[in-house]
Amino acid sequence: MTSLWLADRTNQPLPPRTLDPGNRRADVVVVGAGITGLITAVLLARAGKDVLVVEAQYVGAGATGNTTAKISLLQGSKMSKIVAKHGAKRARQYVEGNTEGLEWLVQHCEAHGLSVQREDAYTYAQSAKGVPSARAEYQACRKAGLDVEWVDDAGEDGGVPFPFHGAVKLAGQAQFDPMPLLDSLVVELDERGGRLVQGLRVQKVSAKGDVLTLRTRSATGDEFDIEAEQCVLATGIPILDRGGFFARVKPSRSYCLAYQVPGKITRGMYISTDSPTRSLRYAPTSTGDLLLVGGAGHPVGHEKSPASSLAELDEWTRQHFPGAQQKYYWSAQDYSPIDDLPYVGPILPGNESIFVATGFDKWGMTNGTAAALALSSRILGGRMDWAEAFDSWSPHELSGIAKAMQVNLQVGLYMARGWLTPVTRTANRTPDDGDGVVSGPPWNLEARCVVNGVEHRVSPVCPHLGGIVNWNDADQSWECPLHGSRFAPDGSLLEGPATRGLTASG
Repeated sequence: MTSLWLADRTNQPLPPRTLDPGNRRADVVVVGAGITGLITAVLLARAGKDVLVVEAQYVGAGATGNTTAKISLLQGSKMSKIVAKHGAKRARQYVEGNTEGLEWLVQHCEAHGLSVQREDAYTYAQSAKGVPSARAEYQACRKAGLDVEWVDDAGEDGGVPFPFHGAVKLAGQAQFDPMPLLDSLVVELDERGGRLVQGLRVQKVSAKGDVLTLRTRSATGDEFDIEAEQCVLATGIPILDRGGFFARVKPSRSYCLAYQVPGKITRGMYISTDSPTRSLRYAPTSTGDLLLVGGAGHPVGHEKSPASSLAELDEWTRQHFPGAQQKYYWSAQDYSPIDDLPYVGPILPGNESIFVATGFDKWGMTNGTAAALALSSRILGGRMDWAEAFDSWSPHELSGIAKAMQVNLQVGLYMARGWLTPVTRTANRTPDDGDGVVSGPPWNLEARCVVNGVEHRVSPVCPHLGGIVNWNDADQSWECPLHGSRFAPDGSLLEGPATRGLTASG
């Protein structure tokens, strides 16, 4: 399962530098080599900072390499939520930050000869029941200063091949392949004296005086420390528990399918307001345009069979685009903030040494770039006026208290259920190929799965906060329903907030 953006890549970035014992210090260490981390690193390097980027896997391995890569200020029903909770002024600040993010991306791509397609974006209703929420989004976008219009039909010929009951339209948005962007950032970082190390996971950060010490572990198992004055955690969700961000965002997975479609492919970028969510765009490739269809989202570790929802999404696509042939399939993980605004800034109030960037709610291309602009400016002593809407510690979060209580009550329920039900739910049956089960009494739980004929047995206890993992039959992975940590069939860590994998069974 590899995304369109990561498959068959020929334009590879420069290889990472080694980190020998005399080279383990930097002004700023950026953890994570996605869009937020690399833009932050390049902006700091341009200002003369000694920057080191540390990536646990490889460039673009996380959300950036698995996104739908829409660069849009029209973000589903996002604006109506922000206006309802925070008012028009805060919504305008959010829009301003995203606008700067969009403009920075487009200008960088144009300056480096990278392909960007300018297209109109639509938040549309799939049925009559979805029209009120689409209308509400139209009103909220107007209050937030977006030049949207309401349309009853879409496309040059006045229609699209799927159910469409009207939409908010915002002209002149963008889409692209994000990996050439990351490649260009890696090259510039190297040219400006910055460093990148891939396959190195940060597991702990401690502070003594003005010096941060980052404990790391390489892909080969070597452990060593890195020292820095400041650190940016651009890891999707912060890998450090301080600040409690794992309890302030809700992790979710969504899926994307790429199809070769006979005849004309729908232009523009679409996302529905009513469920089940449908997200569409096209993607130019060397062999012709492909249709990208996204959806089938679910809270991480909560869905009994994500593969069933994925099959329904595939069936919907083939129904409305006859002759469509699936070429790629992938998934991504995103984090929804409890008050609908991102968290960008100090990990704790008053802490100007460790910074976080999370809660982009599936709109990381603009939000992630805006976060990089805000963080780099802050580290360099500046301040963006619109950054108030992105602040990691702000009074605006009071609006999310009720949702936070609900989310964390659900976490407690999943904790109890995970420990108490495996023995009665699965007994000791052997899983089928592609399946995984957790079984045994609470004092001797075991997670077993079979993938490609190979059986794996590991402890199901998530090393983050002790949740019991569930099997994702679409991704073929273990997922913790508490805070979204994910693990490969053999227990190796895929993404946090956990910083190490599942232990061996027994």
